[in-house]
Amino acid sequence: MPLLLSVRDRLESNTVEIFEGYTGLAEAIENWDFSKLEKLELHRQLLKRIEATMLEIDPVAIMPYINTCLIDRDCDEILQISEYRSKAAGITKLIECLCRSDKENWPKSLQLALDNAGYYNASELWNIREDNGKDVDGEMTDASENYFETMMTFSEEAECDNLGENLSSVSESACESSSVYKPKARSYQIELAQPAIDGKNTLICAPTGSGKTFVALLICEHHLQNVPSGQKAKVVFLATKVPVYEQQKNVFRQHFERSGYSVQGICGETVANISIENVIQDSDIIVLTPQILVNSMGKGVLSSLSIFTLMIFDECHNTTGNHPYNVLMTRYLDQKFDSSANRLPQIVGLTASVGVGNAKTINETVEHICTLCSYLDIQALSTVRENKEDLQRFGNKPETHIRWVKMRAQNHFADVISGLMSETEMLMRKIYPVDTISQINKNYLGTQRYEQWIVSTQKKCRLLQLEDKEKESSICRDLFICTEHLRKFNDALIISEDARIEDALAYLSEFFTNVKNGPYTELEKQLTEKFQEKELELTALSKDESNENPKLEELACILDEAYRYDPETRTILFAKTRALALKKWIEANPLLSHIKPDVLMGMTLPMQKGVLDAFRNDKDIRLLIATSVADEGIDITACNLVVLYEYFGNVTKMIQVRGRGRARDSKCILVTSKTEVVENEKLNRYKEEMMNAAIEELQNWDETTFARTICCLQRREKVLRDSKKNETKPEVVEGKKNLLCGKCKVYVCSTDDIRIIKESHHTVLGDTFKERYITKPHRKPVQFDGFEKKSKMHCRNAECQHDWGITVKYKTFDNLPVIKIKSFVLEDIETGTQMDFQKWKRCHFPDHVVQNAAVVEELITVTDSCFQEDSNGKWQASCMDITEIPIDKAGVVPGGKSMLKLNLHENRAAQVLFHARSSRAKPIPLSPLGKSRPPYPL
Repeated sequence: MPLLLSVRDRLESNTVEIFEGYTGLAEAIENWDFSKLEKLELHRQLLKRIEATMLEIDPVAIMPYINTCLIDRDCDEILQISEYRSKAAGITKLIECLCRSDKENWPKSLQLALDNAGYYNASELWNIREDNGKDVDGEMTDASENYFETMMTFSEEAECDNLGENLSSVSESACESSSVYKPKARSYQIELAQPAIDGKNTLICAPTGSGKTFVALLICEHHLQNVPSGQKAKVVFLATKVPVYEQQKNVFRQHFERSGYSVQGICGETVANISIENVIQDSDIIVLTPQILVNSMGKGVLSSLSIFTLMIFDECHNTTGNHPYNVLMTRYLDQKFDSSANRLPQIVGLTASVGVGNAKTINETVEHICTLCSYLDIQALSTVRENKEDLQRFGNKPETHIRWVKMRAQNHFADVISGLMSETEMLMRKIYPVDTISQINKNYLGTQRYEQWIVSTQKKCRLLQLEDKEKESSICRDLFICTEHLRKFNDALIISEDARIEDALAYLSEFFTNVKNGPYTELEKQLTEKFQEKELELTALSKDESNENPKLEELACILDEAYRYDPETRTILFAKTRALALKKWIEANPLLSHIKPDVLMGMTLPMQKGVLDAFRNDKDIRLLIATSVADEGIDITACNLVVLYEYFGNVTKMIQVRGRGRARDSKCILVTSKTEVVENEKLNRYKEEMMNAAIEELQNWDETTFARTICCLQRREKVLRDSKKNETKPEVVEGKKNLLCGKCKVYVCSTDDIRIIKESHHTVLGDTFKERYITKPHRKPVQFDGFEKKSKMHCRNAECQHDWGITVKYKTFDNLPVIKIKSFVLEDIETGTQMDFQKWKRCHFPDHVVQNAAVVEELITVTDSCFQEDSNGKWQASCMDITEIPIDKAGVVPGGKSMLKLNLHENRAAQVLFHARSSRAKPIPLSPLGKSRPPYPL
């Protein structure tokens, strides 16, 4: 009774201080009943006993679940120690605070915190669940004892005081060991990993939250430790999305670097400053986004996948079509069927769902899964079969509950906007008989189908050709203006359906403000005045409470109920778009403003990382509004509520988003007013059952039958690939072409003036091009792929000002124009035929343009100070190793005062000679890159 005596002694000496927050102690003193506090003593002793094995736990990760058992001052102190000292110091402080906590539920809260934060090994040690063999007094079963014996502590020996018979089953080996702590695999995880550990190419399909990444760590660790003598193991882990890449890179580093392995990562935002070849050569484990590897092989930086011994594909169900995963595996399979190819790496795929494709029956689903396996060269399909109970114990599979909501009984806002759209369509018909181009369907206003009609009509209007070119320019410009206004009105209808009317109105107001700040032609002025005539009416509708969105009211009820029941709820709200509008609505709603939402959507890597870290660790930010960037792979163990707000997709996507709820007893709720969304969800449930049945059937096949089926599919696919290689590429831009502005049809440049930087970014050479555009400040001057956005580039035509692209800082060039093909029309100089492209990769240039384009692979600025005159009167490069220089088609450096003569050798080095430009200087034509020629004398 030491605790009881201590308290009584302090009371009698009038030294007791009841600190704010110690409600349990206050209650005990008031009732003079200390039995509840005394029962906690055994838990305190156990916690101190296992403290040495908990030093790798991040206190920030478990604080959201345990903070109700601590006073605020302690919480703040723990977080500060963790941030400014170390995680180990923070967890030590947390244990100290728990040991003096008077909350009788803190042992169970700690158990829940460890489970929800994914510290399952520590949870096993703290095993206080009655169903797991430990009673309230803390007695441990043999199973717990055996587990504890396998655990390893840090170098400092834990104190091994005798804590009494209740803890006698704890093995003394825990106190004597001095090795590094390593997590223990669960039985189902070992089952999942076993085929890959046996050396087979394996597709691992297991539920979200089951620890597939840990399974990958097991496979990787075994692979590194068991590589045949004379070989060097090299593992590449591929992640499809940047937030997942960042997450998995950190996981692999934390797991392997303490064992002496080198772990490096590269993604699109970091590749510009890194030598990919060196990283791959010098690292044991490389975490990549797949396009990095595709580009490296395309450039010849990597000649073969044989440099790797193990390739792990996260979310491997994406291996289809033109996805980078499939591009890589196509190279792999081509190597496989090349008898002279080197040894290929082992393949491991990870997914929560292999999907069903277009299958309608189990047999068709089997065929779909076999096709996926053939793309990945799979030999074994691994799921949990023998250890399902263990999986169910740790896993969490929330069912999706559907909340179907009726739409507004009357939508006067939609009526007004539809009227404005009708007037705009009438204006279009006065400008040109657009019905002859594309028939307008009134039934689809406010839908994606109407958006598709706008895109189709706009494309046809861009390619409209008349004999009177001035009239053609005017008509094309006006039709473009009308279709853009229709697009914005349609967007507003879609916004009002999912968000508030005031959000839709704000969207339109911003658009018309931008219109006024642009060319503001007579037509734009007319359309703006029509909107302004209705603006007061629309504003009144937005403030009328009877026009509230029923879906938002339902969403408010769901969130309010969840946070009233559990104030520490962590929610991910998935929305197709309009994430910012939903954030503003939550912040403005008195019931929900305390939740403090954040948004995760398309943004830079540091911004995404900051948002995810804040959601994981900041107890104030308890709701994350996310678009599709978060639907795969992101691990947020604290999330216990997933809300799908008009968010739907195929069976694979829905399994993924449902699985973002990682915490125990998490829920998934679909909010929709569309019957087709409800039907889609029901169909996905059926497809999921069909997928599981097909997997089970495949696993009953013998290995020979499975291997023969996969090989047959691979050979058939190779025949198709080889036949396509011999086909003529479509839409090759033969002959000379001009680029015209896609809005006003003014001449922009010739395709001969276009150069390619880093295989994907297109610039235009020559001072004359700079005279054809104006620039405006860029709203988001971010950096990407070695470029820094400087400004937006617009057509100089005062009545057009169409968006042509951006200017960037690249290396030493301050304002390099980078154009986007969808802003232009391509016109054949000889025939006058016009073409429209949305992506550069669909616009295949002839060989001579591509060869010239390669000259700008590395841009540098050349000035007089770069050269010095030698004894023979020749100018030689003096201060840099120049490899390639931007040259126009005549061999002249654009924008400079000097002319250069180049000697391009096969080793891609260049000898540079210089002389002053004069009226008599003749341009020197370029030979194709990579072919040597003798130097030209001065």
